[in-house]
Amino acid sequence: MPTLSIHDRAVGSPHSAFLIAEVSQNHEGSLGMAHAYIEAAAQAGADAIKFQTHIAAAESTRDEPFRIQFSRQDATRYAYWKRMEFSPEQWAGLASHAREKGLVFLSSPFSVAAVRLLQQLGVKAWKVGSGEVRSPDLLRAILEAGGPILLSTGMSSWADIDSNVQHLQASGAEVALFQCTSKYPTPLEQVGLNVLSEMRERYDVPVGLSDHSGTPFPALAALARGCDLLELHVTFDRRLFGPDVSASVTFEEFQLIRAARDSFERMDRHPVDKDAIAQDLGPLRAMFGKSLALVSDLRAGERLSSQHLTLKKPATGIPPDRMIEVLGRRLARDVSSERLLAWEDLVP
Repeated sequence: MPTLSIHDRAVGSPHSAFLIAEVSQNHEGSLGMAHAYIEAAAQAGADAIKFQTHIAAAESTRDEPFRIQFSRQDATRYAYWKRMEFSPEQWAGLASHAREKGLVFLSSPFSVAAVRLLQQLGVKAWKVGSGEVRSPDLLRAILEAGGPILLSTGMSSWADIDSNVQHLQASGAEVALFQCTSKYPTPLEQVGLNVLSEMRERYDVPVGLSDHSGTPFPALAALARGCDLLELHVTFDRRLFGPDVSASVTFEEFQLIRAARDSFERMDRHPVDKDAIAQDLGPLRAMFGKSLALVSDLRAGERLSSQHLTLKKPATGIPPDRMIEVLGRRLARDVSSERLLAWEDLVP
């Protein structure tokens, strides 16, 4: 299977699924909160933390409508993007903090200016959001910057994906694809786990799930299906404010997903030989198995019939498949029903 490298992390089979904690706008424009998300993502076991780099004047106008009219403090969508901005120095601090915590620092650019800013921070892999796949100036700037491109497909048809992958690969870029559905939150019926295998077969690239369901279940299912990447919106608490909170998992859920990834990988890397396991469990098999025993106490000389015999634990006596050799034999001595029947109890 194809692989690519995001900084020093190999992505693609047989490597572990690459886990991205997506902050999106859940920091609500607070630099302190953004740094708190870095700390929490590291503690939860993420491989990378991802932000979104918005520069209002470079990407938007005052004509842009709200996707959801959620804000009581921003009169326009443009004002909201303005409030989400950080300065280049603040972005540098976030990138440095993430790397200190062992996280790959990623951020989706939404303008050419954002690409240039992130390039100066040493970002070497690029997440292209579902709404930006038709922004040729943005894609051109990313291609010029170089590095793997992680392409979301939440609003794309197969024809759109075909065109984008062909263009990016023809330009020399390494590509990974995310199945996602651009609904916040995404109904479970529209997560589209089936698309993962279709993408892998169609494009022969690393494939992942960018999930907006706000539950851990799609991520767990995608891991079980062998996805190469997972991107999950994260929040400290679903009672917090913001348009992406309902599409986010908590850090406790993210930690569970990380543990599941490691557990799935551990199981997959150790295929079981049933015969070897059965041999190894020989003593346990004897403990749980059964042997021939009497239904009730019998005296010496009694001729044994099927009505006299039953099966009881453990499997250390006469095995059930040798019952035919016992039927019709006489007892050589008194035998209690509280112990197993033995060959020595039978007249030769």
